Amino acid sequence: MADEGLRLGGFSSGLAVVLNGEDRREGSGKSRLVSYCEGFGDQSVERTLEHIFDLPYRTVNQLTRPINNTAVRSIIKSEFFKYHPELKTVVNRNIEGVSTICDNSELQVVGLEESSICGDIRIVKPPLLLESHALFSSARANACVWKGKWMYEVTLETCGIQQLGWATVVCPFTDHKGVGDADDSYAYDGKRISKWNKEAEPYGQSWIIGDVIGCCIDLDSDEILFYRNGISLGIAFGGIRKMVPGLGYYPAISLSQGERCELNFGHIPFRYPIKGFRPIQAPPTSKSLATNLFDCFLRLLRLQRLERAEIETVENLRRLKRFSSFEELFHPVSQGICEELFLSLTSVIGSAEYIGHGPFLSFMMDVYRIHPPHDYITLDRVIDSFLEFEESKHLFKHVFEALSSGCKTSSLVLTDCPYSGSYNHLALACHILSREELMTLWWKSSDFELLFEGFLSRKSPNKQDLQCLIPSVWWPGSFEDISSENSMVLTTTALSEAVNKVEEKQRDLCRLVMQFIPPVAPVQSPGSVFRTFLQNILLKNRGADRNMPPPGVSNNSVLVSLFNVILHFLSEGFAVGDIYGWIKGSWTNAVTDVGFLHRGGQQCFPASLFLKNDPHRVDISRLGGSYNHLLKSNPVNGDQEEVIRWEEGCMDDEETRVAHLSRQKPCCCSSYDINSTRNSKDPIRYLAKGSRGSCNSIAERSAHVSAECNASDLNDDIADKPSTSDHSESEYPFRPMQQLRILPRDSTFSSATLKEEELLDAMLLLYHLGLAPNFKQASSFMSRQSQSISLLEETDRQIRESIYGDQVKRLKEARSVCREEVMDCVRHCAWYRLSLFSRWKQRGMYAACMWIVQLLVVLSKVDSIFVYVPEYYLETVVDCFHVLRKSDPPFVPATIFIKQGLASFVTFVVTHFNDPRISSAELKDLLLQSISVLVQYKEFLAAFECNEAATQTMPKALLSAFDNRSWIPVTNIVLRLCKGSGFGFSKHGESSSSSVLFQKLLREACISDDELFSAFLNRLFNTLSWAMTEFSVSIREMQENYKVMDFQQRKCSVIFDLSCNLARVLEFCTREIPQAFLSGMDTNLQRLTELIVFILNHLIGAIDPEVFDLSLRRPGNSSEKVDRGMILAPLAGIILNLLDASRVDDAEQNDIVASFANMHCAGTILYGFQYLLEYNWVGSIKGEDYFDQSTELENLTKLEKFSHLLICKAELQAIEKRMRGGEPEIDDNLCCICYTNRSNAHFVPCAHVSCYSCISRHLLNCQRCFFCNTIVVEVVKQDANSA
Repeated sequence: MADEGLRLGGFSSGLAVVLNGEDRREGSGKSRLVSYCEGFGDQSVERTLEHIFDLPYRTVNQLTRPINNTAVRSIIKSEFFKYHPELKTVVNRNIEGVSTICDNSELQVVGLEESSICGDIRIVKPPLLLESHALFSSARANACVWKGKWMYEVTLETCGIQQLGWATVVCPFTDHKGVGDADDSYAYDGKRISKWNKEAEPYGQSWIIGDVIGCCIDLDSDEILFYRNGISLGIAFGGIRKMVPGLGYYPAISLSQGERCELNFGHIPFRYPIKGFRPIQAPPTSKSLATNLFDCFLRLLRLQRLERAEIETVENLRRLKRFSSFEELFHPVSQGICEELFLSLTSVIGSAEYIGHGPFLSFMMDVYRIHPPHDYITLDRVIDSFLEFEESKHLFKHVFEALSSGCKTSSLVLTDCPYSGSYNHLALACHILSREELMTLWWKSSDFELLFEGFLSRKSPNKQDLQCLIPSVWWPGSFEDISSENSMVLTTTALSEAVNKVEEKQRDLCRLVMQFIPPVAPVQSPGSVFRTFLQNILLKNRGADRNMPPPGVSNNSVLVSLFNVILHFLSEGFAVGDIYGWIKGSWTNAVTDVGFLHRGGQQCFPASLFLKNDPHRVDISRLGGSYNHLLKSNPVNGDQEEVIRWEEGCMDDEETRVAHLSRQKPCCCSSYDINSTRNSKDPIRYLAKGSRGSCNSIAERSAHVSAECNASDLNDDIADKPSTSDHSESEYPFRPMQQLRILPRDSTFSSATLKEEELLDAMLLLYHLGLAPNFKQASSFMSRQSQSISLLEETDRQIRESIYGDQVKRLKEARSVCREEVMDCVRHCAWYRLSLFSRWKQRGMYAACMWIVQLLVVLSKVDSIFVYVPEYYLETVVDCFHVLRKSDPPFVPATIFIKQGLASFVTFVVTHFNDPRISSAELKDLLLQSISVLVQYKEFLAAFECNEAATQTMPKALLSAFDNRSWIPVTNIVLRLCKGSGFGFSKHGESSSSSVLFQKLLREACISDDELFSAFLNRLFNTLSWAMTEFSVSIREMQENYKVMDFQQRKCSVIFDLSCNLARVLEFCTREIPQAFLSGMDTNLQRLTELIVFILNHLIGAIDPEVFDLSLRRPGNSSEKVDRGMILAPLAGIILNLLDASRVDDAEQNDIVASFANMHCAGTILYGFQYLLEYNWVGSIKGEDYFDQSTELENLTKLEKFSHLLICKAELQAIEKRMRGGEPEIDDNLCCICYTNRSNAHFVPCAHVSCYSCISRHLLNCQRCFFCNTIVVEVVKQDANSA
C-alpha cells in the first residue's frame, strides 16, 4: 500500500513528501506537495541525513566526499549527540526508594535471594523462569522498596495455586505458609480467586496459563494493586504499614508443586507497563540511545517506501536534487547506525537482552508491519545489514526469546482479528528463521526446545476473556434479540479465522524446522531436528495425563498445537515441494498433494516402532503388559523387526469394501457436509441448535438430518483427495529456507529420515496426552449447557405460572443466575467448536481412526507383535471415534458414520473386549462401554447386525465377559439388544433400538453352550442378589437417620437402576430359555424363586414408601418416572414367561407353584402377588413401547390364576401338616443344608454328605467342601437303593 509508506511524521527541512490521499485512490491523480526547501541549491544528501537523524535544518555541513559509514558515525557523534545530550548521560542505577542486596553494586541485578528460599525452587531457564519441586515453596527477591510506586511482572507458565505479592523480611516461610500467610505479607491467588493477608478474601479473576500478573505497590498511598494482562483488578490492600529505608517490602512468591512462572523485575521491558509505576531494576543506560537509533533507521526505511510509490512528482523532485535516493544512502547510514548501536551495547553489560526484547523487537515489528501485507523486502535488507556484525547474533537470540514469550502471552483481541493472538510473533519468526544462518543460530542455542515450545503455545481465554471475545450470546429458544444471534455469528467467524491464521503460521514454522539440516557431521537428513524435538517433548510429558502431573510438563496448548500440525501434514499433505520427499520417506512418483492418511491402496507400518523401547516409551504400558514383562514372556526375535503390510479394506468384502481407492469412498474423502449451505451462511445458528443435545447421541438429532444423506448422495460428491475448501492457505506463498542444502538422492542417511509412520505414532500419543483432556472438558461444558438451558426453561415456566409476588421475585433472581450460567456455557462451547472442531480436523481424525483401526485389526493376527502395541493406540482410537460421533456439528450423519469407513471399528471392539491378550481390564471395559453406547441407537446397531464378526463372536463373548468387573456394561448391552421384549412392552422384542437378530443369537449361544450359560446365570443371580441387598441397606440407613444425603440418594438411584436392568436380563433368559428353569434339576428355579421373594419382601414390607420415592428422585425428573414398577415389571414378566412355557411343554417339568409354596413364607408371597395384581401398571411404565389395555388384562389374568393356585397349594400344605400332627420327626438322612431333600451325594475326598441339589449350587461359586473346606475333587451321587 503506497499510502502506508507515506505517513511520515516529524518532517524536517529539506525533505519533500508527496501526501497521497483519497484523491489518488479514487483516480483523480491530485497530489499535495509539502516542502521546506528554500531553493534549488540545497544539497540532497545533507538535508536527507538531517531528516533521518532528526536534526535542525542546515545542521549537517556540505559533504566533501561520497557518503560512507565513517561520515555517518561522525554526524552521530558530533551533531546527533549535540542535539540529543540526554542520550550520552549516564543514568544512576541506584534508584531512591529501592535497596538491593547484590554482590556487584554496580550492576544492581534484581533476582532471588537464595537464603530466603524455602522448599525447592529451581531455575528452569535463567534468569528467572522458576518451578517448584516441593509441595509448597516460597522465596523473596534480593531487593526491597520503602517509598514510591513500584511493580514487577509474573508470567504464568502454569495456572495452579500460586501466591504472588509482597512481604517484609520478617515474614516466615515454611512448608505450609508462604506469601500472604502472615502480617505485612500480601498476595494474590488467581487459582482460588482470592487475596491473602493471614486470611483469604475473594478478589480478582481466575488466571490462566500465559497471563501476565502485574504486582504493584504504591507506598505513597499505602496500597497494593494487581493487574491481569494490563487490566486492573482493583485495590487489593489498603493502609499497609509504612517502612523505613532498608526495611521495605520485597517481591515474594509461593508456588505449590509443579507450578512454574517467570519473574521480571525490569531486566527486560514489561509486557504491560502500568503508568506511574517503575520497575525495581532500572533499564540499561543504552536504552534511550538504542531506541533513538532505531527511530533513525525507520526514517531511513520510510524513504524506500516513498520511492516504491513511484509517484511522478517524486521523480521530478529527485531530478531537481530536492532529496537523495534511498539506494545511495541505505548502506552507509545503516552501517553507521549499527556500528554505534553495537558500540553502546558492548559498553553496558546485560543491555543486549533488554534491547533485544524491547526496542529491537519493536523496530523489527515496525519494519515487517504487524498486519499483512508484510514488507518482506525491507525486512530482508534490515536483517542483511545487522548480520554483517557478529554482535547482532546476541540481539537475534534475544529476539527469538521475545517472540517465543510473546506467543505464550498474546491474547486474541476481537478488533484485531483475524491477525490477532500470536500471529504477529509467529509470522515474524517464520520469516526470520527462513534464513539458514538464523535457524542455525536458534538451533544451537541452549534453549532451542524451550523456545520452540513457546512458539507452539496458544493462550486460551477464561470466563472474562470470553465475555470480551463473544459479547453477544444466542442459543435456540432464547429470548435474546435477533441482533445477538447475528453478532455471535460475526464474532465467532472472526475468531475462527484468527485461530486458523495462528495454526497456519505454526505449521509454517514446523515446516522450516523439518527441512532444516543441522551443520553437523555426519550429515543429518531433513526432519532429524524435528524428530528429536518431538521425542523430547513426549519424554518430557510422560505422566501429563495423570490427575497430578509431575513437575516440568509442557503447556497443554503445546501438545495440542503439535497434534494439529502433524494431523494437517498427514491429512492435508505437506505441499512444500520435493524436499518433503525425504520426509515422506521415499522419492516415488506418488501424488504428493494427497495426505498420507488418504492415499489408500497398499499400507505399511514398521513393527520396530512397537518392538523398540525408546526413552519416551519407557513407562508406557503395552496391550500385553509392561515392556519388561513382555521381553520375558514374549521375547522379540530378529525376524520380527519387519514392516507390516496390508491392503486397505482387506477385511471387507469386495462388494461392501469402503476404501480410498475403491468405488465406494470413505466419509473423510467426501466434500459432503450436512446442510452445508445453511451451515456456511449461518454457522452459529446451526451449531447452537445442536449444542443442547450435544451430550446425547447423534440418533437423538432431528430425523431430517439423517434422511438428508444416503449412500448415493455421498458417492456423488466423492473426491480423489480430501477437500480443502475450508482450508485457509497462506496469504502469501510459503517462503522455503534460504540457502537450503539438498542431500543427494542416494544419500546413505535416508534410513534416518523422519517417516510419516513416526509422525502418526507421535500424533496418537499427543492426542492421548493433550487432546483427550480438552475434548473431555468440551463434553462437560456441552452437558452443562444442556442442563442449564433445561433449568432456565423450567424457571421461566414457574415464573409464568406463579401468582405470588415474593415467589416471583425469588424465581427471577434464580433465573438471572441460570441465565449467566447458560451464557457462560454457550461461550465456552462456541470456543471449543471453533478451536477443536474445524472441518479439516474432523476429516483428519476420521481418516486417522480408519488407519489405526485397520492397523490394529491386522496386528491382532500376529500375537507376537499385537501384545507390544502401546495402550494409547487403543485408547486414542476409541476416544477419537466417540468425539467424532458426538461432534457438534456432526461430521457426517449417523446413518453413514460407521458404514462409510469405520466398519473395522465394530470388528475390532466386538472381537477384543474379552481378548485375553489385552492385560488391562480398563481397556476391555472401554471397548465394552463403546459397544454399550453404540447399540442403543438404531443407526449404529444396524452396523453391528451387518458385521460378520459381531454376529459370530459377540453373543458368546458377552456371556463369558459377565464377571465381577464387566457385568455393568454387559448388562447394558444385553438389555439394549433385548429392549422391548419384557413385561410391559407390546412389540415383543421389536423396539426401535432393539435387535431381533441378536436376541436370536443370544438364545442360540445359551442353548448351544450349557456350561457357559450356567456360569452366566449363576453370576446373574449373585449380582442381582447383591445389588438388591445394597439397595435395601442404603434405604434402611436413610430411613433410620430420618434424612436423605445427596451421596446416599445418588447411590440408591444408581443401584436401583442396575437392579432393574439385571432383572430385565433375567426376564429375557426366562422367556428365551425357559427350559433352564423348568427342566432337569430345580436349582435354577429355586434360586429364581428365592430372588423374587427376596425382592418383593424388601420392596413391599421393609421400605417406607415415602423414603423409597425420595431416595430415587433425581434432579429434573418427576416422581412418576422412577417408581417400584421399574423393578416389579420384570418380576411379573419372569413369572409369566415360566407359566407360558410350562403350559406348552408336555415333558416332565419342575413345579413352579410348588417352588413358591415351599419357601415357607406364604403370607409374604401372597401379599407380594396381591401387590403385583393391584399395581397401576399403565401409570407406571411409560415409554415408546408400553403395553395396551388388552395386553394388561390378559397378563394380569394369568397372574391372578397363578395366585389362586399358590393359595390352594399353601392351604393344601397346611392341611397335610395338621394331619401329620405338627412338626414331623427329623430324618437323619435329610440334607442338613436345606432340610428338604435327602442326602444323596458326597464329596471326594472328604466324604461329607448332602443333597445333590445343595452341593451343585454350592460348587457354582466355591470348589471347597462347605463342612471342612477341603478342595473338592469329585462329587459322587448315590442311587436311591443305596441311600
